Amino acid sequence: MKVCKQCNIEKELTDFYVQKKMFDGHLNKCKECVKARVGQHREKNIESITDYEKKRAMLPHRVKAREEYKKTENGKKAVKKAHESYKKKFPMVYASHVIFNNAVRDGRVKKEFFCNECSSDNQVQGHHDDYTKPLDVRWLCVKCHTQWHKTNKPIYE
Repeated sequence: MKVCKQCNIEKELTDFYVQKKMFDGHLNKCKECVKARVGQHREKNIESITDYEKKRAMLPHRVKAREEYKKTENGKKAVKKAHESYKKKFPMVYASHVIFNNAVRDGRVKKEFFCNECSSDNQVQGHHDDYTKPLDVRWLCVKCHTQWHKTNKPIYE
């Protein structure tokens, strides 16, 4: 048994995280108190934490690990599961994308190679302001497309 230094409640040792530097080998704050403190810190600093996580996700060894994982059986299953989940969660969006991509493939819609906002030619994508009109798109680069979705909400129905 051990008393938490934060909530002053006596608890089982299993209710404390292992910490080799401590005399008894366990942290002096219980798991509940630590989780609460971490949650509060995250709420207060969500922007800096999000920025850090985005940068961390793009580290070369992490990008490489994700790409290698996608090639494994478990990775292929995870990608397939994610696609199925997306189709169920956003049926209107998925249908709109299918109709649009088929129109591009069949030549009914001409793909543009420059962003309508900044004129960049870097990864230009078809963007729907209104998913009920699948062939009505604007061509945006990834940066402008991401920015649009951060500040606007498309029409779904």
